[in-house]
Amino acid sequence: MKRIGVLTSGGDAPGMNAAIRAVTRTALYKGMDVIGIRRGYNGLLNGDVFQMDARSVSSIIQRGGTLLFTARCLEFKEEAGVQKAVESCKKLGIEGLVVIGGDGSYRGAGDLSRHGIPCIGLPGTIDNDIASTDATIGYDTAMNTVMELVDKLRDTSHSHDRCSVVEVMGRGAGYIAVNTAVACGAVEVLCPEKNYDLNAIIAKMQASRKIGKQNFIIIVAEGIGHSEEIAQTIQKETGIEARATILGHVQRGGSPTVRDRVLASRMGNYAVNLLEKGIGNRVVGIRGNDLVDYDIQEALKMTKPFDDDIYDLTQVISI
Repeated sequence: MKRIGVLTSGGDAPGMNAAIRAVTRTALYKGMDVIGIRRGYNGLLNGDVFQMDARSVSSIIQRGGTLLFTARCLEFKEEAGVQKAVESCKKLGIEGLVVIGGDGSYRGAGDLSRHGIPCIGLPGTIDNDIASTDATIGYDTAMNTVMELVDKLRDTSHSHDRCSVVEVMGRGAGYIAVNTAVACGAVEVLCPEKNYDLNAIIAKMQASRKIGKQNFIIIVAEGIGHSEEIAQTIQKETGIEARATILGHVQRGGSPTVRDRVLASRMGNYAVNLLEKGIGNRVVGIRGNDLVDYDIQEALKMTKPFDDDIYDLTQVISI
């Protein structure tokens, strides 16, 4: 394989640049040309590409976001769009592709692989909701961002004897919520994987207040939502001033942690090694400390178990 492409697709995640850098420099080390594709599959369809060299990825390992930009592409979901992308790869001489993104990006990589363009998917999403890997690129950084922001909120919650209801990202998964709840000393966590009883939470807060607790943090996953309503109900029923804070897209940004930089670099290198062997239609993941790869369709069918032990820990130590 003499020429490969690399793109980022879907939501951005800290560490994507580290992955791009590793893909580019590993490929150059092996004598391959590297084509950077801007704005995901849109760039592939529209020819928004450029040839990358070692300096193209200088001083990006510490930057959040993605050098290549990212976007969702509705046209690529249709068979005609896939065929157009295949023709674009052939025209550009791209013999293999590294796709950094989530499940939707993986489906596109699977479609291209089916049409003879070997693709390797890397898990780039802060939600950690990809079942074929223990951790995704950007997840660790997002959790650290949440922790830092909640720590700041706790300062003002303590000063005002207040309850802060903090909504974090995780539309369909509570991994950020449950881990940051432990890290931030939250009194409760609400996530899609677990039912919750607001009356029971209120009773828990009242009991904690009787033994001297003066301020409260409640972490709510985006998939639960209604943070404003939850805060209003808590204030009405307890008399404790309650404020809702929705952290939003700030969780996507920032300089990636050591863990994310190393994970992304290892995965980018691994992806190029697969393509060098002519292997495609695979996604890369990590199990324990070992890199693994799976067939894309197999990976998309996997389900990820929720960490009940971590959730149970929040209940035990949050009095």
